[in-house]
Amino acid sequence: MSQSPRDIAGEIRACRLCVETPCGAPLPHEPRPLLRVSSTARLLIASQAPGMRAHKSGVTFDDPSGDRLREWMGIDRATFYDERRIAIVPMGFCFPGYDSNGGDIPPRRECRARWHDDLFAAMPQIETILLVGAHSQRYHFRRLGAPVDQGAKVSDIVRDWRALFSFKPALMPLPHPSWRNSGWLKRNPWFEAQALPVLRSEVARLI
Repeated sequence: MSQSPRDIAGEIRACRLCVETPCGAPLPHEPRPLLRVSSTARLLIASQAPGMRAHKSGVTFDDPSGDRLREWMGIDRATFYDERRIAIVPMGFCFPGYDSNGGDIPPRRECRARWHDDLFAAMPQIETILLVGAHSQRYHFRRLGAPVDQGAKVSDIVRDWRALFSFKPALMPLPHPSWRNSGWLKRNPWFEAQALPVLRSEVARLI
């Protein structure tokens, strides 16, 4: 019998691969895998990895980036965290740690290699995927066979959102909602004027 999303999520929450058999340096702290899945959610937020604040609270997007993403989607916190309607699956389930410049390092490779293919196979009901950042975009484009240049920059991919939104499942590439991207948003007013109304309409339809 195939596993349900909740069964797989339970195994993920007990995972210690990045500490006990890591690909490279081990995770520099105790694992705390974060995700929200169900067999009923039709909308998926495919993100990068939890930040330190989410690692401490145990709540995904529990930071200003989450506030901005919820604003983009046009929903409140209660709706955002209702896993019956919205799944949240980062490419790395645990906060990966900081690099030498104080920035978050990339998501752990162990997560994708061990868990992601099985997890998404268990959620065929997903109709629309919000692709937050480069790592999630590259993985889901490959997984779904989306016609995208794997070497394209995130800005170019986001700019081509209309073509990807017509794909099945619908794909909505997003810049990371970090406040560090405020400059990009100011330089690209079309994102708020053209993409966000479609995003909010799609979110409302699915939830």
